[in-house]
Amino acid sequence: MVERYALSPMKELWTTKANLERWLEVELAVMEAYEKLGMIPAGSAEKAKKNAVIDLKLFEEFEKQTDHEVIAFVKMATSKMGDEARFFHYGLTSSDVIDTALSLALVKACDLIIEQLDKLLQVLWKLALEHKETLTIGRTHGVHAEPTSFGLKVLNWYAEMLRNKDRLLYARRQISYGKISGAVGNYANVPPAVEKLALEILGLQPTPVSSQIVNRDHHAFFVFTLALLASGIERIATEIRHLQKTEVLEVQEPFKEGQKGSSAMPHKQNPILCERLCGLARIMRSYVSVALENNNLWHERDISHSSAERYIFPDATQTIYYMLVKTVYLLENLVVYKDRMLKNLNLTNGLIFSQKLMLALIDKGMSRSEAYDLVQNLSLRCWKTGESLKELAKKNISILNEEEIEKIFDPREYLKNVDEIYSRFGGGWQS
Repeated sequence: MVERYALSPMKELWTTKANLERWLEVELAVMEAYEKLGMIPAGSAEKAKKNAVIDLKLFEEFEKQTDHEVIAFVKMATSKMGDEARFFHYGLTSSDVIDTALSLALVKACDLIIEQLDKLLQVLWKLALEHKETLTIGRTHGVHAEPTSFGLKVLNWYAEMLRNKDRLLYARRQISYGKISGAVGNYANVPPAVEKLALEILGLQPTPVSSQIVNRDHHAFFVFTLALLASGIERIATEIRHLQKTEVLEVQEPFKEGQKGSSAMPHKQNPILCERLCGLARIMRSYVSVALENNNLWHERDISHSSAERYIFPDATQTIYYMLVKTVYLLENLVVYKDRMLKNLNLTNGLIFSQKLMLALIDKGMSRSEAYDLVQNLSLRCWKTGESLKELAKKNISILNEEEIEKIFDPREYLKNVDEIYSRFGGGWQS
């Protein structure tokens, strides 16, 4: 993981020491399960816990000797144990420990991600409420369409992040599986009852059927969910990048005191945070293809997935965590220029009200085709001459009186159903 994007407490979750501690947690849970079933001497698990060794230097020495990290771990962990060492890693294969411990790590990582997503949801809801009545121009194809509210833009982001939270909660369940089923998953050397008890101790559930591993479709779904969350963040960042363009300038990402925008041009205030988020979203999507390919392993398993997972799980969880933290900061400190929004809304001299004008003519009895052609001709004249569409309508449309035309060109008419849209979210954000 690139250090500049690694934040606490997520980065500590993926240290070698933390990984070895999780392996030990799994081994001790298995011993405790054996003990509860009366299959090993009472007190063995407690003695193992008391005498277990986690020593990174010793682990590295053993790994150099054995070229096998789990054997190195077992040698390190049991190096100061007595007779209880006989029951450490008893009946297990490496993947029983590795995969179950990985699930512990991913569940914890998911909890940290959900915690940050909750903060983002809270910020989004607050921003959406604040700007519920803030008029702005809606754009389709990058071109002015019709007036809307800036709050509705934000509410759209909020709704997507709510969906992402639902997906994450489901993904958490998908990765909450462990396996203590032996070399090819048939429980030949470890009873299913041991697995059930051990995983209960660890807060996991047994995968209904395993090979030597927990199948990687579980993990691929989790990584895809993280990438989808990153895509939602990218959508927010892309919108802000556009709205911060000099000729638009409706919002601006925070620019702190002492910050510099360019080594050459002192005036620059660039949307560097939003651009960074867009770049990291590309990285997040790249992990999905690796996770999908990891699902296809030979027979009961090979280890072609192992090397790839040493990259994608720590990096994916740390990257999305960083993105969430920075998006919260971005939106908490977003500068919103309401006056500029109104100025931009009026740039086209009323062209954005063309649909309302057409519909009013239809309501007066004109055919749709006739109404469309009339309003289009007036609009084209407006484009060419810079005249106001409202004034052109007053001069050229006799079936509408002045009061009716004034109402058609009132931008607040476009917000008349905003309250109903907001009401679909109940009382708003609740963790």
